[in-house]
Amino acid sequence: MAKQPPAPVRDDDIHPEPLAEALSQRYLAYALSTITQRALPDARDGLKPVHRRILWGMRLLRLNPEGAFKKSAKIVGDVMGAFHPHGDQAIYDALVRLAQDFATRYPLVDGQGNFGNIDGDSAAAYRYTEARMTEAAELLMEGLDEDAVDFKPNYDGADREPAVMPAAFPNLLANGSSGIAVGMATNIPPHNLGELCGAMIALIENPNTRDATLLKFVKGPDFPTGGILMDSPETIAEAYKTGRGSFRVRARWSKEEGARGVYQIVVDQIPYQVQKAKLIERIAELIEQKKLPLLDDVRDESAEDVRVVLVPKSRTVEADLLMEQLFRQSDLESRVSLNMNVLDSGLIPRVMSLKDALQAFINHRRDVLERRSKHRLEKIAARLDILEGYLIVYLDLDKVIKIIRTEDEPKPKLIKAFKLTETQAEAILNMRLRSLRKLEEMEIRREHENLTKEQKDLKKLLGSEKLKDEKLIDEVKEIDSKFGLKTEIGKRRTKIADAREVEKISNLAEEAANIETAVEKEPITVVCSQKGWIRSFKGHVEETDDVKYREGDRGRFWVHAQTTDKLMVFATDGRFFTIDCSKLPGGRGNGEAIRTFFDLPPDADVVAMFPFVSKRKLLVASTTGHGFIVNEDDCVAQTKSGKRVMNVKAGAEAAVCRMVDGDSIAVVGDNRKMVIFPLDELPEMARGQGNYLQRYKDGGLLDATTFTWKEGLKDENNRLYEPSELKDWKGARAQAGRLVPRGWAKSGKFS
Repeated sequence: MAKQPPAPVRDDDIHPEPLAEALSQRYLAYALSTITQRALPDARDGLKPVHRRILWGMRLLRLNPEGAFKKSAKIVGDVMGAFHPHGDQAIYDALVRLAQDFATRYPLVDGQGNFGNIDGDSAAAYRYTEARMTEAAELLMEGLDEDAVDFKPNYDGADREPAVMPAAFPNLLANGSSGIAVGMATNIPPHNLGELCGAMIALIENPNTRDATLLKFVKGPDFPTGGILMDSPETIAEAYKTGRGSFRVRARWSKEEGARGVYQIVVDQIPYQVQKAKLIERIAELIEQKKLPLLDDVRDESAEDVRVVLVPKSRTVEADLLMEQLFRQSDLESRVSLNMNVLDSGLIPRVMSLKDALQAFINHRRDVLERRSKHRLEKIAARLDILEGYLIVYLDLDKVIKIIRTEDEPKPKLIKAFKLTETQAEAILNMRLRSLRKLEEMEIRREHENLTKEQKDLKKLLGSEKLKDEKLIDEVKEIDSKFGLKTEIGKRRTKIADAREVEKISNLAEEAANIETAVEKEPITVVCSQKGWIRSFKGHVEETDDVKYREGDRGRFWVHAQTTDKLMVFATDGRFFTIDCSKLPGGRGNGEAIRTFFDLPPDADVVAMFPFVSKRKLLVASTTGHGFIVNEDDCVAQTKSGKRVMNVKAGAEAAVCRMVDGDSIAVVGDNRKMVIFPLDELPEMARGQGNYLQRYKDGGLLDATTFTWKEGLKDENNRLYEPSELKDWKGARAQAGRLVPRGWAKSGKFS
């Protein structure tokens, strides 16, 4: 069959529009779609659209907790075809996570088959696994048939789906959520449902409850993998009050004693979202690199539960100190961020505090309660109408039977004879003969009486805020009885460290940081290339051309050091950075980018690199001709952002960092003019711009160094100039100087 030509483009289909405006409008539409329809959960039910659609699809398939399992492929296919046309793998990945008990605190899906494990292995393909809902998922959807929430059309308008779930328990905080949108993100760790129930009851009873009061119930996150929360109560309180922060979580470990004082350490709980296989691989790598000299071996003896065995080098090793070093260097300690950025009422993204999140859930449950009560009232009114019709005709059943037997159209006759409504007459005509018994009449009267009482109670409930609060509290208590602290699934898994433990760990961490026995002392050669790729070779290796670099790169710094040394790096923006030599990558390969070790700005470069020596003096200078002497102890940086020592003017750069050795300073500029003056003319400072070393009309400082006057001065070519050859250049600080001696190195620099 011949291929049909494309339809011609009509002139009225083309609309001129500025490119910037077109892009901004379309990108804004994409961003809003990502924020509201994909990345951020709804504050009311804690679900993203994909999770909500999965549960709704499973409900339509009648995958109840007590029912049979169905293939995940069937679930994924139905959800994708009717509600979520964004790819089968995305749907299946979301389904798998809802079923993983190590990822979700209260799983919403009951999985059968391989749904992955804590080692990081992925789930089997959806054609091999089966699933059904859990009791928690069923509770999330309780009331969907009772007009509890609004429904909206699906993507093609052929079906309908709930806009939000009734949510009988606070899923947002109980199971947590994470996602990245355009310009914003969310990360909410899971919490203990029993603790949340206590906080909700307090908030329902008193809406003005303070944040500090709620923290008497909610102690902190409760991760499905357990662990120990090491933050202080003040840190936790601040995070929950602002909705932003982070939690420090450590693995739980114990000491198993053996014969003759030998022991081993057993880790039975690891931090949340840490893959066990990668954790063990990292520890083994640290042992091989001799960065954990106190640890001899690591073994994985896990079966159903986590059991990682750590073997110390000797029985004299302190277990606390060994673990502290492991916490510092591996994922046995990790940070879990808190960013409660959610969709308020399903529309507006905002960061909520703990109180805000609980109040949003309570408000939603109040709306659900009112809607379900009104729906029930409508059902009761309709049923009472029918029952009243039954009771009317029971007074003269013979007449009813006669009308039905003799009339071709009995309905109008019944309405006229007994003053019935259309609905009542229709119900009587549809009544079965055996319902005409005396017993049936008694049951109808009893039902009428019960419904009338229920109707009265519901109207009373809707008219009283106090009764609504009592009803909400009863619902919360019912959830607490199923998932609270007294149940097997509801027991707190993550331990909260007390103040004494936190203080002890803090002191131990300081001790671990100060001891050199943590790293075996060995000579190394640090090599850094022109483009900033750093690595270390074993032993003190002399500079050679045998070392290979990336294409287009070459060597720049060649430093002899020890594994226990700190490597000092001085940058053109005047900051010093400090790297632990034991953490440098090995000589195999091309190394790692130096910017991965600290936050060096893109427009800055490295000036000098050398091992730290305490109390040594350094000469630092900038291209403006300013400089000063600084004690090296004042240059050590404690963070990745470095420590600013030299204040550099805009458009200028720090250009020199040399060890002070001698009694004189020599300075040379871009103009090849040099000046020499006594070292004691330059002050020692901890930080600042410094004093003028040399003044320039054009250009700036090229190089500066210190030397001993009696021993002479060498240029970059190592040519020695005796004091008698330098006397014409000797002057005072801040002079312009004179042209360098004849024969001086073309580069103009010192040795």
